[in-house]
Amino acid sequence: MNHIEDRINHLLGQMTLEEKIGQLNQPMIHGLPGLDLLRQGQAGSIINAFGALSGQGFDHLSSAEQCNALQKAALESRLGIPLLFGRDIIHGQRTVFPIPLAQAASFNPTLIETVNRIAAREASAVGIRWTFAPMLDIARDARWGRIAEGYGEDPYLTSRMAEAAVRGFQGDDVSQPDRLVACAKHYVGYGAAEGGRDYEQAEISEPTLRDVYLPPFRAAVAAGVGTVMSAFLDLNGIPVTANRRLLTDVLRGEWGFDGFVVSDWESVGELVQHGVAEDQAHAAALALRAGVDMDMVSGAYQTTLAENLHQGRITHAEIDEAVRRILRIKFRAGIFERPFTDPERAQRDILTHDARAFARQAARETMVLLKNEHHLLPLRDFRRILVAGPFAHATAELFGTWTMDGRAEDVTPLDRAFQEVAPAGVELWFAAAPDLALSRAHYADVVVLLVGEHPARSGENANVSDLGLPPGQLEWITAMAAIGKPIVLVVFAGRPLAITRAVAQAQAVIYAWHPGIEGAAALAEILFGLAAPSGRLPVSMPRTTGQAPLYYNRKSSGRPLLDDGPFRTRYIDTPTAPLFPFGYGLTYTRFTYSDLRLSSSRMRDTLEVSALITNVGEWIGTEVVQLYVRDLVGSLTRPVRELKGFQRITLPPGATQRVTFTLCEADLAFTRADGSWGTEAGRYKVWIAPHSESGLEGEFEL
Repeated sequence: MNHIEDRINHLLGQMTLEEKIGQLNQPMIHGLPGLDLLRQGQAGSIINAFGALSGQGFDHLSSAEQCNALQKAALESRLGIPLLFGRDIIHGQRTVFPIPLAQAASFNPTLIETVNRIAAREASAVGIRWTFAPMLDIARDARWGRIAEGYGEDPYLTSRMAEAAVRGFQGDDVSQPDRLVACAKHYVGYGAAEGGRDYEQAEISEPTLRDVYLPPFRAAVAAGVGTVMSAFLDLNGIPVTANRRLLTDVLRGEWGFDGFVVSDWESVGELVQHGVAEDQAHAAALALRAGVDMDMVSGAYQTTLAENLHQGRITHAEIDEAVRRILRIKFRAGIFERPFTDPERAQRDILTHDARAFARQAARETMVLLKNEHHLLPLRDFRRILVAGPFAHATAELFGTWTMDGRAEDVTPLDRAFQEVAPAGVELWFAAAPDLALSRAHYADVVVLLVGEHPARSGENANVSDLGLPPGQLEWITAMAAIGKPIVLVVFAGRPLAITRAVAQAQAVIYAWHPGIEGAAALAEILFGLAAPSGRLPVSMPRTTGQAPLYYNRKSSGRPLLDDGPFRTRYIDTPTAPLFPFGYGLTYTRFTYSDLRLSSSRMRDTLEVSALITNVGEWIGTEVVQLYVRDLVGSLTRPVRELKGFQRITLPPGATQRVTFTLCEADLAFTRADGSWGTEAGRYKVWIAPHSESGLEGEFEL
């Protein structure tokens, strides 16, 4: 570490003001930009994207040859400081994995780590050394399009996924050529955008900010994340890109983060539109002094910082510190020693057999079985199966948002994948048009109906005011149900949709999310019993759009949801509870929970909580055992439940396993009424449960 700091100091001592400001500038690439800019040392990083909404399409801009050509120009600058190439590698590069929200449904941090390790190997093979992931925004409103890009509504689950993602991208040594520098985004509160509308403001109290929205970022920092991205939004009246308390006092002062902060796309310049800056120069000064080290795309730093310095709006020390942080990450990433990428790596490291196999495993682990009446699934006793719906021949429609490098031709089409997996003797019919589907349904034994959202309907600024299925799909389900054949409903989506009526009309329901390159084969394996579903909901599933925002770890209120009588928190036109709760999911067998044990009735430092889990069904199966607590009396009101642990266990029929969790006092800490962080003595409830609305209940004192 000291060796790196010595190299940084030596380099800083040689740099002109213009070269320092250049390191703080990140222009966009679309084809090869003017190489003179790079030869003059006027860019510290290149963002490899074709526009602000890159997540909504495909561009295939990346190649080792292109990055090497740009890097060569940068190394011809006076000091030869290499570029850091950044790109949105969100859920895979060429091998597209399930969307992050789906990955969270696995409740499997090891899976998330492996997904991002493979993504890092592929992206680095085409010259990318920095990804703008993981997204750690807690999302409680499914209308927000970017809910697809994060890990759901719960801070504990998201924190565990954050750690795994950082480990996957960066490994033990981020300087290795097959690793990426990770970026925790969007710091902070972006998922609370008002009305679920991207870029809107949010009002978040300090206790909620610290207890709900900040923990995943703190977990990422503790895991060693190299960079953090400041959010677009106006949070409590101060745009985060200008919020020194959050970017400097909390992130660096309290947590010890020593990497660099990059702005989100043009968010430095957008301080003018927010109304806190008079012009670009004022915006640049506000952002730099707040703690934003690199300006993504707006150009405000490059064009105004020198004049800002001359006018006394910023100091030499502030510029030097921002440059120091950026150089530190470049040294740690090893790009001074290895600035170029071997072009031959792409042939051996991208879309490998092992990567595809793991993409299929990931898709299997992330699909959630929500309903299975009369054990309709798996489809073992049906000879004629109609596969219908708008996804009947899907390829790239399975990718989801932010798949800039995915290619439709890499995907086995859904109809072909089904044919390859179906047992011998099964007749499969496919129909993507309603008229043909309705006609053939009369002759089928069972109907698999594939509905949901196109990937363009989720992701950045793809917000919806109605969480129902896209127009026409519910009518299709209703018409199909009227024929009277058993229906297996499969929903592809980037968010939890309000599918109450659709669920009522189907006998089995699988929530497949946007499952990625191997999603079709994984779905077929689950439907035909070659694999059993094991996903659990990382978000609460709404009954109607009007329930948003919806989340399990709500406060009780003075008139709780579960109280009897008319004067309780409720809707008068629908149940208040979700259609399916956080943590919910079925499989092809059934588990029972029994014999809850606490190691003591009073916690001193730690407490062990355990229960017996038994597979009482006929299939081998995986259960996600979840630990919840409730602080019954606090100096501030406390959530009705909080997730504090989870374990995936796989049991054969008839087997029993005791699952043990260890709670420590830190797990019970929260932001107290005086603003301090810590625990409070008192009574607590604890549950070992299959989801957030059930389980074995115990009690202890702290």
